[in-house]
Amino acid sequence: MRRLYLDHNATTPMGVAAREAFINALADWGNPSSVHTLGRRARNVVETARRQVAGLLGCDTDELVFVSGGTEGDNLAIRGLALAARAQRPPSDKPPHVISTRLEHPAVRGALNELVREGFELTDLPVSAEGMVNPETLAAALRPETVLVSVALANHEVGALAPVAALAARAHAAGAWFHTDAVQAAGRIPVRLRDLGVDAATVSSHKLHGPKGVGAVFVRRGLVPHPLVTGGHQEYERRGGTENTPALAGFGAACAEAEVRLEADAAQTAALRDRLEGQLLAIPGARRHGPAADRRVPGTLNVGFGGARGELVVIGLDLEGVCASTGAACTSGSVEPSAVLLAMGLTVKEAREAVRFSLGRETTLTEVDEAAALVARVVERVRAAADK
Repeated sequence: MRRLYLDHNATTPMGVAAREAFINALADWGNPSSVHTLGRRARNVVETARRQVAGLLGCDTDELVFVSGGTEGDNLAIRGLALAARAQRPPSDKPPHVISTRLEHPAVRGALNELVREGFELTDLPVSAEGMVNPETLAAALRPETVLVSVALANHEVGALAPVAALAARAHAAGAWFHTDAVQAAGRIPVRLRDLGVDAATVSSHKLHGPKGVGAVFVRRGLVPHPLVTGGHQEYERRGGTENTPALAGFGAACAEAEVRLEADAAQTAALRDRLEGQLLAIPGARRHGPAADRRVPGTLNVGFGGARGELVVIGLDLEGVCASTGAACTSGSVEPSAVLLAMGLTVKEAREAVRFSLGRETTLTEVDEAAALVARVVERVRAAADK
């Protein structure tokens, strides 16, 4: 059966350049920390990748820490910086404080919840019905005890783009550090970390056509996060463990390709997403979740179909050869409604009717039109079954 893949926010197919770099790097099997010739060859692969990732993100190479992916990256950035900040604070009877939102990816929420268990206080900012964060609400929530703020650059379910530069400026004015999860943004929109003014950011290879199992954390020069993986001197002693040379080679090649293709890919993907959105919203009872197109990452569309459970629509689409989802891949199978949509004010019933479609650089006009017709058919079928 032919597959129409509309789940790029979950993962992307590895690009040709990344695949070739990955395979070629298998020949450089030495340990990158070894000083002999084979080790130096492997080290060159790692550092070439570091330059390529830094080029896409607009940062310096020594500000990047290679990790196993977005989840580890979020934990290193959030827990690592918060724990480092607590160690630097003078003694106080008030606990250290962190700020975020209920819109964040489970990797971020998990790291924040761990901080709460370790004695930190957490404040979640209110968000609009479109999933947007107002910088003024952050200004009101900041305290002298606030050490870190974490807000995603692009939301993983509805695609909302946060005003990260303004939020980071508010945090810095109060003496707090700022982290952004840029996993759903890097390679899809321009991400220049220096211009955004963030102190830390997380990216993941497999979200931008690189291999799985590798990612990077940007940590602004001068900051030293508390390491979560110890036992080695790798990554400037910020993350122990022998580097995954082939995966890093693929990651770097994917970043280099994304930098070249970024503008054209974004324009094409946005146009196809808008076409799909128009067709899906023409289905009776359909509604869009999230902001207007100009405040969303190009490929993301979240639609609720009144009277049709989202998981049943996704199952029906899979039987028709269409790959979509109800939310974050790491929460697939959960019976709980989307925390993101609930934070935006949707009812439990409405949240359970949501389906996320995420397009990528390979998506074609023909696929969009074919998928839209199949969605209409499946939604009608699911509604009819619910009425029996």
